[in-house]
Amino acid sequence: MSPPKHVDLLVLATALAVFAIGGLPLLGYGFAAVAWLLQRGIQVLAGRRVVAEIAARNRQRAMGLVAGTTLGRVWLMVTAALLAGVVDREAGLAAAVLLAVLFTVSFVGGGIAHMFEADSGEAQGAS
Repeated sequence: MSPPKHVDLLVLATALAVFAIGGLPLLGYGFAAVAWLLQRGIQVLAGRRVVAEIAARNRQRAMGLVAGTTLGRVWLMVTAALLAGVVDREAGLAAAVLLAVLFTVSFVGGGIAHMFEADSGEAQGAS
């Protein structure tokens, strides 16, 4: 388990305290948390499937899975924020902001983890 890849889950847990202490709408946190955890689950399952497709030398199917699940995950998060906004406008805004923060943290964390994985792979290959 690479810590930079999973720092978004730490941010999600910390956000609960921020929402509770800051008086932010917990409904917005709930919508965002459920959507984020669902999309992370989809990401993990899709990643396993992509690895299997690549091992089977089916790159087109693997790329289709990456594209489809990425778009689906984005739609899931947007829908959650919109639904929270329909229930309560402030909750929708809070959910949207939290999801944007989580996405940004996840994106940066994944990039950093990828750089470290690439560096360790080059170092292992050189020895």
